[in-house]
Amino acid sequence: MPLLPAAITVYLLVNVVSFAAFRHDKRSAERSARRTSERRLLVLALFGPFGAAAAMRVFRHKTQKAKFRLVPLFLCLHVVLAAALVLLLL
Repeated sequence: MPLLPAAITVYLLVNVVSFAAFRHDKRSAERSARRTSERRLLVLALFGPFGAAAAMRVFRHKTQKAKFRLVPLFLCLHVVLAAALVLLLL
């Protein structure tokens, strides 16, 4: 199972990148600077929903946008997929 630690590391990195992107966009919004597109943020949230959800809560960013109500659904999807993966590996 040497592949599992690498997969977990990549998954954690994707979530960190997602968190950082939401943080960067929030700071850009406060400074009226160039923003990260909503599409890019949603794609990052699809692959790193834990980081996106955490950033949305910590920075209170994109919480009122209807599109971003998908982030908790992405998070639930990842939890279900992880549970299914664990069951398959047992």
